[in-house]
Amino acid sequence: MPHITVDYSAELAGVFDRHAFVRELHPMVLDVSGSAGVCKTFFRPASDTYVGDQEEGQVAFVHVAVGLLPGRSDELKGQLSEDVLALLGKHLPDVPGRPGLPGGTAREVISSVEVRDLAGSYRLHHSPR
Repeated sequence: MPHITVDYSAELAGVFDRHAFVRELHPMVLDVSGSAGVCKTFFRPASDTYVGDQEEGQVAFVHVAVGLLPGRSDELKGQLSEDVLALLGKHLPDVPGRPGLPGGTAREVISSVEVRDLAGSYRLHHSPR
């Protein structure tokens, strides 16, 4: 049931190990949320990202959205957000002081996480093989 979307600046593609990240992310989300479902994650690279008044590409950005069925407390969702941020930190480059990320000029990476309730209209269909 957890639906996860990871939007990220395209210049992180060569340094953000998405496979390793999701391998750790899925069991963590299930454990912290108490979900009995199966995590599904979409990674979406964004070719144009802007942060504040910085020029395009100066700051790389990652945003993770985790959608869960309603019923979790704000405290639990906040804890899950903190845990996901910590995991992102493990899988993203430490760029301050570097001349730029491969394929781009970003000198900073900003990460954010939102854990939200899925809408009441949410439905799931699984087609057997």
